[in-house]
Amino acid sequence: MSKLKPAKVFKTAVEPHTPPSPGQGSRSPQAQQGPRHITGLSFDDRGDQVITAGEDETFRLYSCKSGKQVKILYSKKYGVDLPRFTHKNTAILHASTKEDDTVRYHSLHDNKYLQYFKGHKGRVISLEMSPVDDGFMSGSLDKTVRLWDLRSPNCRGLLNLPASPVVAYDASGLVFAVGINQYSRILLYDQANFDKAPFLTITLEDPTLSKVTFPPRAIYMTSLAFSTNGKYLLVGCSGDAHYLMDAFEGHLLAKLVGHVGLERRRPDAPLSIEPQRGCSGEEVSWTPDSRYVLSGSADGKIVLWDVSILPAKQGPINTKAEPLVIPPAAVLEGHPGPSRCVKFNPRLAMMASAGAELAFWLPDQAGDPEELAKELLKKK
Repeated sequence: MSKLKPAKVFKTAVEPHTPPSPGQGSRSPQAQQGPRHITGLSFDDRGDQVITAGEDETFRLYSCKSGKQVKILYSKKYGVDLPRFTHKNTAILHASTKEDDTVRYHSLHDNKYLQYFKGHKGRVISLEMSPVDDGFMSGSLDKTVRLWDLRSPNCRGLLNLPASPVVAYDASGLVFAVGINQYSRILLYDQANFDKAPFLTITLEDPTLSKVTFPPRAIYMTSLAFSTNGKYLLVGCSGDAHYLMDAFEGHLLAKLVGHVGLERRRPDAPLSIEPQRGCSGEEVSWTPDSRYVLSGSADGKIVLWDVSILPAKQGPINTKAEPLVIPPAAVLEGHPGPSRCVKFNPRLAMMASAGAELAFWLPDQAGDPEELAKELLKKK
């Protein structure tokens, strides 16, 4: 993992802002916001393709094997965010950023919309495809989670919540998690009985935060992801730490530190009093074998944590117990600017990171020149 290097960087992965008119200079809204960013990326099931969504209202398809851009599609009318491949590599789901809050089902093959999923009254901030069938879930700022099926435009389930949610399926598709910000709660539901109460409610409390500031700054959850074996739940946050929870009983197992949080658009901007989501909720993810966690950082580094050995906790949950703090196993450099989206390919030894530019990372096959020289001498 520490040998990963950026093999290809796409410098034009997002169209830049139009230049400000003369006289506006640094006072223009574009200069205040900084450059446009890629806000989401997704690999298809076979790991052959990756799609990105950007603030320039385009989604771009890339081939992982050739390392080339395949096509650019525009969504100027509705905007585009949270692109997700369905189980076909020619179709995606995506959320809208303007006009309305509909989830759209789009064919990449002939650039047509196949279906509209209407119902949300606020921007969709979390969208996940079921790993086993054509079902999917969306979480919105209207404080609801809706369950859908690609074959029907009608919502097949609705959860009303006290605050905006983030959602995730486990690898079996039988369980899903809903994280509720402001309340620091994660609810686990049985997919077949989602209309009943959650079978587990996890409280996310980090007692170490009160040592930094008092009252402690709230944790803002931007994503949830189950490990492949279903034992652990990775809680991605916009601040300077991510968390690992026991998905069976709800213990807080570990705190992952060493990166710079991504809630600010520009690294030099001051932190707000209330924590914010940032412009992407995809800064942290598992490797496919669930041995490592990868995260982006506002300073452009990619941070890796080895989570193959985690403490086992049993008995009643103690929210005052301090979690195990895990420092990075490796820090990778080479991504230009803040790395806001980081995902590992599900099938190939390849990683993608995105911010104002897109980078494909591959293991450096060259190795250490001194070691290679020794090997050659041995052969002689």
